[in-house]
Amino acid sequence: MGFHKFLRAALTAEPMNLFGDGEQTRDFTYVHDAASATIAAATRGVPGRVYNIGGGSRVSMNQVLEMIERVAGRKLNVNRDDAQKGDMRHTYADTTLARQDLGFTPRVGLEEGLAAEFQWLSGVL
Repeated sequence: MGFHKFLRAALTAEPMNLFGDGEQTRDFTYVHDAASATIAAATRGVPGRVYNIGGGSRVSMNQVLEMIERVAGRKLNVNRDDAQKGDMRHTYADTTLARQDLGFTPRVGLEEGLAAEFQWLSGVL
């Protein structure tokens, strides 16, 4: 949802809001990778085991915005708001079990995924 809003703002040159200083980190996963991992868990997973699925690297929200600017070919107009209460500063998926049991390896990098969504959104708006 956040990426959709950010990419839409890049396309329309409208301002967008970012909560916090942008140095909070996340491990993002492309939807195709998440779907493939879900299918693998259903067909090859160990019953009752929990698998973390992630993109394989932590990136800050500021880095995400830089990627979106590269993909869009323009600067974003970012309004920075206070961090939201209860928001985790850093998250990261430990994909050890998913690699071990499911053979999971993310195939689509974050910038490649953002470019694909940007291209799709460009045809919709």
